[in-house]
Amino acid sequence: MFAVHSVWEWLAFFAIIGFMLVLDLGVFHKKSHKVSIKESLAWTGVWISLAMLFNAWVYYKMGHQKGIEFFTGYIIEKALSVDNIFVISLIFTYFRVPAQYQHRVLFWGVLGALFFRIIFIYAGVALIAKFNWMIYVFGVFLVYTGIKMLKDEEKHVEVEANPMIKFVKRFWKISPNFDGENFRTTINGVTHFTPLFLVLVMIETTDIIFAVDSIPAILAITPDPYIVFTSNVFAILGLRSLYFALNGIMEMFEYINYALSGILVFVGIKMIVAGWYHIPTIISISVILGLLILSVVASIYFPRKHKKLPKAPV
Repeated sequence: MFAVHSVWEWLAFFAIIGFMLVLDLGVFHKKSHKVSIKESLAWTGVWISLAMLFNAWVYYKMGHQKGIEFFTGYIIEKALSVDNIFVISLIFTYFRVPAQYQHRVLFWGVLGALFFRIIFIYAGVALIAKFNWMIYVFGVFLVYTGIKMLKDEEKHVEVEANPMIKFVKRFWKISPNFDGENFRTTINGVTHFTPLFLVLVMIETTDIIFAVDSIPAILAITPDPYIVFTSNVFAILGLRSLYFALNGIMEMFEYINYALSGILVFVGIKMIVAGWYHIPTIISISVILGLLILSVVASIYFPRKHKKLPKAPV
């Protein structure tokens, strides 16, 4: 399935990503510190610029259509990441994670997310290739998810109900306190996982849930696994810096859920009608960007009563 593109194209992509991750954690974030808005905006700019440079290479190497598909997939994943950012904020608030340790958790969370994205993308492409009718299943699922998103406007984090948290607590000992940026610690000679590890587990499981929405949404744009995966990865890698940049102003975008819901419903319909009519990619990107812009404008000029994030449990 992945052999559609040359091995060198895959190796070049992974080499770029590997180099940037080593540079990120091994050089610029070697020591734990609170990430400032200025720093987060700078890194957000770096990741977006890198994604656009890669997009330009795709356009030059593979043609106009592939270039548009990459950009559309990137925008979809970036838009849906906004919802993920809100949930990450709730998780950090619930566990009272010190600001200086949040970047480390998100870094390893992103690595785990990349692993699961590979599995989901391969499975999704393989299913559609083998069973053409699966595209309609994905389409209906996205429409359902988009409508459900409007009904479930209030977001909450049910930590104790999370099956992975239950699994970890059942088989491993959890320390009551943080031990710096460590995921494991030793108490009286016995190894314990720290609450920071539970945070990582929560972020991984929530990302898997979000991937169930975002992967079919990008598959509605293109079945090419290289375009789906690379656009997805670039969007996900910029999620950490975007989190620190947007976390403080998330509540300003009160209508973003309507845009995200509209995006999911639109791409779902695109998949459902694909057998009779192919909606051009340029129309797809126009609708997606239009919905996002409208939600931001509406949030600025027609604000509702702001809702605060829940307080951490005492």
